[in-house]
Amino acid sequence: MTNTRGDFAHLIRATTAGAWDGPWLDVDLRTTADLPDPDTLAGLVITGSASSVTERSAWIVRGEEYLRRVVARGLPTLGICFGHQLLGTALGGDVERNPRGREIGTVDVRPITDDPLLAHARPQAKMNMTHVDSVVRVPDSAIVIAETRLDPFAAVRFSETTWGVQFHPEIDGDVMRQYVAARREAMARERLDAEGIYQSAKDTPAGAHVLSRFVEIAVRAH
Repeated sequence: MTNTRGDFAHLIRATTAGAWDGPWLDVDLRTTADLPDPDTLAGLVITGSASSVTERSAWIVRGEEYLRRVVARGLPTLGICFGHQLLGTALGGDVERNPRGREIGTVDVRPITDDPLLAHARPQAKMNMTHVDSVVRVPDSAIVIAETRLDPFAAVRFSETTWGVQFHPEIDGDVMRQYVAARREAMARERLDAEGIYQSAKDTPAGAHVLSRFVEIAVRAH
């Protein structure tokens, strides 16, 4: 789905306005374009995608290989939804269709350990989510930092400088309602209360702060 407010990269840039005034470089993994040298970047954000990590397409495998190099270099990295899952598989975890079902709407995210990325989310906070796949096994070295009712690995610290979040910190209530509206038929087939989820969608300031906090970490490390 393409919402009326722009793609994931556009929403991320808009959400981090004021926290980062440097240049952005957008790279589409699905092309054969060269991937940037990690040493030329202040940080890396891997966005959501309509694709599934479980497809095992050549571009997905290529992305995993790149992320292993990025993490080894210590570049501050944040994976969002698909990006979270791509980090999970790249670093030795597993991704499958969420056995607990589709997670969509504004949901409670509960931090389960102290982490600077989620400093404004304790003891729990509302976040916007839309996914059917999930990380179902985290890499051995990873630390789970937050959970939801349907996802025990909703946020993970994969390394000292690498995080993944299943929620979308760049999505506000308006965009969330667009996603719910686009998925009403699928939600009805899955016996989800699409109307209730639509009406309860809202802005999530704590989610937006996750992006700003990541930028602060990346800039300080750079």
